[in-house]
Amino acid sequence: MMRLLMPKQKSRLVVVIAMLSLGSVLAPLLTAAEELPKESMLPFGSANKAIQAALEACEKDGYRVSVSVVDRAGVLRAMGRADGAGSHTVDSSRKKAYTAASVRRPTSELADLIAKVPTLQALRDMNGEILILGGGLPIEIGGDVVGGIGVGGAPGAHLDDACAQQGLDAIGAAPKVPAAK
Repeated sequence: MMRLLMPKQKSRLVVVIAMLSLGSVLAPLLTAAEELPKESMLPFGSANKAIQAALEACEKDGYRVSVSVVDRAGVLRAMGRADGAGSHTVDSSRKKAYTAASVRRPTSELADLIAKVPTLQALRDMNGEILILGGGLPIEIGGDVVGGIGVGGAPGAHLDDACAQQGLDAIGAAPKVPAAK
């Protein structure tokens, strides 16, 4: 015998069916979201702290520089330019930071490598953002490279490196420049 449903019962049945349908659609999406990789990132405040420390280190030694910090993908996170720093230092600091984050090693190491192995000169031409000149350091925290810092404008790549290292030290990042003797 067939029983007719009352209007209230029909609406409850429709809600239950809709919820079951929605659950079967959302379940794979929730599972996929749980499988997404997690990655560390450099907070904006830390990027600014690193920039300030690098600028102060260079200023103390009389160098007018620009300092850039990029995220792990090489996208500019923050930038600072000392009073009187050359306009070219803005691009050079950003490109050094990009290069260090991209290849995950100090740009001075890359410059030395290219000098020793001339067949690697093509590394300079990977893309227009690469700048293989000392002053760029990867930012490594807790074993993860979370970005790069670049300094441009001191009178020597080793001096740019030293100022960039001061930025790393200020945020507790792994040292990338050997300590001075």
